[in-house]
Amino acid sequence: MSSPHLAAPGLSPFDLHLLAEGRHYRSFEKLGAHPSVVDGAPGVRFAVWAPNAERVDVIGDFNDWRTGDAPLAMREQSGVWEGFVPGVEPGALYKYRVASRSHGYVSERADPYGFGAEIRPQTASKVVDLDGYAWQDDGWLRRRREWNPLAEPMSIYEVHLGSWRRGADNGWLSYRELGAALAAYAQEMGYTHVELMPVTEHPFDGSWGYQTVGYYAPTSRFGEPRDFMQLVDTLHLAGIGVLLDWVPAHFPTDGHGLGYFDGTHLYEHADPRQGHHPDWNTLVFNYGRAEVRNFLISNALFWIEKYHIDGLRVDAVASMLYLDYGRHAGEWIPNQYGGNENLEAIDFLRELNRVVYQEHPGVVMTAEESTAWPMVSLPIYLGGLGFGLKWNMGWMHDMLDYFAHEPVYRSYHHNRITFSLLYAFSEHFILPFSHDEVVHGKRSILEKMPGDDWQKFANLRLLYGYQYGHPGKKLQFMGCEFGQRREWNHDASLDWHLVEAPLHEGLRRWVRDLNHLYLKAPALNDLDADAATFEWIDCNDHTRSVVSFIRRGYRAEDTLLFVCNFTPVPRLAEPIGVPAGGYWRERLNSDAHDYGGSGVGNGGGAMAEGIAQHGRPCRLRLSVPPLGMLVLQPALEECA
Repeated sequence: MSSPHLAAPGLSPFDLHLLAEGRHYRSFEKLGAHPSVVDGAPGVRFAVWAPNAERVDVIGDFNDWRTGDAPLAMREQSGVWEGFVPGVEPGALYKYRVASRSHGYVSERADPYGFGAEIRPQTASKVVDLDGYAWQDDGWLRRRREWNPLAEPMSIYEVHLGSWRRGADNGWLSYRELGAALAAYAQEMGYTHVELMPVTEHPFDGSWGYQTVGYYAPTSRFGEPRDFMQLVDTLHLAGIGVLLDWVPAHFPTDGHGLGYFDGTHLYEHADPRQGHHPDWNTLVFNYGRAEVRNFLISNALFWIEKYHIDGLRVDAVASMLYLDYGRHAGEWIPNQYGGNENLEAIDFLRELNRVVYQEHPGVVMTAEESTAWPMVSLPIYLGGLGFGLKWNMGWMHDMLDYFAHEPVYRSYHHNRITFSLLYAFSEHFILPFSHDEVVHGKRSILEKMPGDDWQKFANLRLLYGYQYGHPGKKLQFMGCEFGQRREWNHDASLDWHLVEAPLHEGLRRWVRDLNHLYLKAPALNDLDADAATFEWIDCNDHTRSVVSFIRRGYRAEDTLLFVCNFTPVPRLAEPIGVPAGGYWRERLNSDAHDYGGSGVGNGGGAMAEGIAQHGRPCRLRLSVPPLGMLVLQPALEECA
């Protein structure tokens, strides 16, 4: 193998200028390891940002991990070290040996821009050629460019690839195996999107991917990068969008990662009051540094462009926005105005969203933001952060708190199920029941429900029914759809055998039918972000814990009526005011025998009487099932 050289360098002076400005939004095309041919010789061009390094060498299995065989050269005081190493091929393992100008510090680092990685506990990067995969999803991408997420149904199935299903002897399935099975299941269940918990390379299984080291590498646990491409492709061909959990809020302290990369605090703040995250014992990105913004914004575009990802769910946004997040007095530094707002992070998030939406209309950027920070999902030109959607954590906590109470006490907590409608249209919300709610002693969603087994399942069907009737996009974590009994364990498969039991299979059918109604009903998706689509009929009957409401579409015949009974007492001949007479067909009944219910219902529908009720000209007399929900649709006639 020949020594590296800089003939025809990969980074032009303009590239270096953009990097220094923080405007090189595709820095992944220049930094990292790129198979190339120089002067007729095949090899790999390496480039890494390490401004405080005195020397940088590429070491790998191609040179027996020796220092001195492949030194890189600093480019024009830019902080970027670059060189072409002939003879290196895709699949080669490598690291950077970084010798700092400070304190004689020397470390061996994985490539921050590495496209592949060894499987843990090994930590080297892998040379990968990302070109050559024959994508089949051109039609999907064309449709996506015309897609307006706010006016489309979004029912999201959150998945951890390592524990959705496992193979023999509890071994992992491959990306290819997972893609085929997941596409078929999501399609049958009526989910529009799969959201993958972080697939970026991470050293510790128990972090679930949220402590990322390889920001540009899909984890090698389930296969190679092209295998992950096929998973995405397979889902797209099945009509399923793919969202990715993305973690720009913090990164781990592992010695081969980003922390103290060149003997200085390069990616993170030097002051621990800014650069150390006490809640997770991780490091916080320095969002004010141009090259760090390059790294993160380029990474967002990388997953969208190279892997055809349809959107990013940005993790832990609240921890980015507040300088005092997780910190006590004296443990944080105020901004220049004396406040606790992280102005650099705010600027970064706005720039991130602006660039992504400008470059890729039709994708969706979602914030996991748990506070009352205003205008998270409003446009930047209105002063917002520019996200497309925001997780509604307040709704989720209120609903789980309400359902944890025995029905006899629910009348005292009625505001929990109505309060969210006071702010439901202040942001563009997703209603999540995520992985965070089924771990660390919180119990599974099913086991949060009170009562005996029948009541637990009835409560859970009612909870999901209310989720689908409430304005907002929908998200469920894997296993919640069939009533996983134990808490989620990332080291084992979901308990798929449970669907052989009638109550579990009934719950799964209920979620499937809710999804298919949601997909077909304009009242639930066409105008989901418009307050005119929702109207309470009666939200005040707290003593009996019954609520009813209307969801409207463009046409009167698209109207859907929801009636919910949060007690185990059947409400027979319940008077419900409606805006139109004639026959109202029962579209769904959570108490149907097919779902594991007791069968209380209305024989397929009911005729409206010409008697005013709840301020409407007509009324229905309905049998509302115990711990149940009805969904009805009108045939639109005059009141009888």
